[in-house]
Amino acid sequence: MNLLREALVYLNDPFNWTRRGGILELLGEHLRISALAVLAAVVVAVPVGMLLGHTGRGGGFTVALSNVSRAVPTLALLTIFAVTPIGFGPRATTIALAVFAVPPVLTNTYVGFRSVDRDVVEAARAMGMSGRQVMLRAELPLAAPLLMTGVRTAAVQVVATATLAALVAGGGLGRIITLAFAQQEYGVMLAGALLVAVLAMLTEVVLAALSWVVTPGPRRFPFPPARGRSATDPQPSVAEVAS
Repeated sequence: MNLLREALVYLNDPFNWTRRGGILELLGEHLRISALAVLAAVVVAVPVGMLLGHTGRGGGFTVALSNVSRAVPTLALLTIFAVTPIGFGPRATTIALAVFAVPPVLTNTYVGFRSVDRDVVEAARAMGMSGRQVMLRAELPLAAPLLMTGVRTAAVQVVATATLAALVAGGGLGRIITLAFAQQEYGVMLAGALLVAVLAMLTEVVLAALSWVVTPGPRRFPFPPARGRSATDPQPSVAEVAS
């Protein structure tokens, strides 16, 4: 209880939030590193996953790459980067976290596209759509839930793992934890851990809401049904998805 009390005292002090190098500044650094890493992973992994899922090729490659990438610890990458021109700092952390975020995004994008009903794809082609139109206007909306699940998983993992940035002069909320550990201020260290945990949960909630928004079809509880549809209406047709 003493540690929790110390953590709450630390978090309730406005000076700890607004001072130079305080919580708000570190939070901004943490969000910037995490957002850049996830964005880089999405830019790389989503197009590759879409193409492989659309063509039905590269399933073994996707699984192998995902497994290999998961097996490489982020801290090991940061250690390797330290002896390369990348060096220490935010750039090294962003690259390492992007590598860490690629597997769930790539795998879920591929699986999402392969899970689209082949009858839907054939119907879209019968409507005169080109391969690009089928991929973007028919398959992508239907694969969006799984794709967004991959992005959400990657984002939460990156937000939690970005605390490692403090070990390589990369900034972020991890600095609170590492500095407090060095000074044996365990209440402050707990406060830093709580901040990271809350940020990860907020990331999950925000991206879950975004996933709900981009998912076609009727809305499910706890959200109200979409305007013009009830919860018992059938799934949208190919023409509705493609429009």
